[in-house]
Amino acid sequence: MSPHTVRLKTAALGATTALALTACGGGTGSQDDKAADKPQGVVSRAEAKKIADHYEKVNNKANATQDEKLLATVEAGQVYAMDKATYTLVKTWPDKKQKAYAKPFSYKDRTYVIPEKGTASWFAVRATSSEDSDNSVLLVFDKVGGTHKMVLSLWTGSGETLPEPAIDKNGLAEVAKPTTKVGTFAPADIGAAYEDLLQTGGKKKGAALASTKPVENAKKTYRRSSEEGTAEGMATKMFFAKTPADPSVYALRLANGNVLALFPAAHKQESLLKEPYRSSASLVPSEEQSAFGATRGPLITDMFEGQGMAELTPKAARITAVDFEHVDAR
Repeated sequence: MSPHTVRLKTAALGATTALALTACGGGTGSQDDKAADKPQGVVSRAEAKKIADHYEKVNNKANATQDEKLLATVEAGQVYAMDKATYTLVKTWPDKKQKAYAKPFSYKDRTYVIPEKGTASWFAVRATSSEDSDNSVLLVFDKVGGTHKMVLSLWTGSGETLPEPAIDKNGLAEVAKPTTKVGTFAPADIGAAYEDLLQTGGKKKGAALASTKPVENAKKTYRRSSEEGTAEGMATKMFFAKTPADPSVYALRLANGNVLALFPAAHKQESLLKEPYRSSASLVPSEEQSAFGATRGPLITDMFEGQGMAELTPKAARITAVDFEHVDAR
């Protein structure tokens, strides 16, 4: 995912570098046995670096030509669904923005958050970009088809931080079960709660979410759509939650005792001409909608895939970042 595609930057994770644990060379037999008994990470730090380096190289090459098949060799899940759609949208952008998107970049100042082997199949990387050193990104790499691929990518806002992840005595990150509740919500519940904000204004599942910038922005979107509609009031606009391209949820325990949830989300948006206008008017798709194949008519349906980050405490669930991409229109 190129830093030029950042859509919303709202949260950060102060990650701690996990240690690469290997048996020590030399020494007494008892010392070797003790080292060998230590828990191993999902990957070593050296392996995590190699995976991230490879992703960076292939992603840059794929971005240069919008090669979605090449991108699929290093991306999966929500990130791939979003970035593949971006390749369709690039042609609608101004030339200057297209050139900037194709420009190679690198991840700097990396730290690795690596769970213990057997507790998870994934690891995370925190970094900054050579193109945007003021903001950090949290990248999640999970094992897909036998290879670790990037599945989530969340950018932070400048100066924003989140609590440190819990790190055990062996330097490994502690994961949490996505289905285990922390207060009102489990990590796996947050995506649906967020989508309720767009669908009902937070009258159902979203009612228990704490007030944060992403939450309030979603409520404003609902109010505008329900009160104003679209097409200068000639059409209604409604949101409907849908199953994400990849429903996988990732959760980390934090040093302060809370849980960090990294979750997917998705919805469709329906714009429908009101009955009095259907015989004399049509909705006209935007350039972006047309790129996906939308045509004039009484109804235009847009699809969005996204990802988010939330901190769960026994008393509150705080969504601190959300990031969506327009992925289809009909």
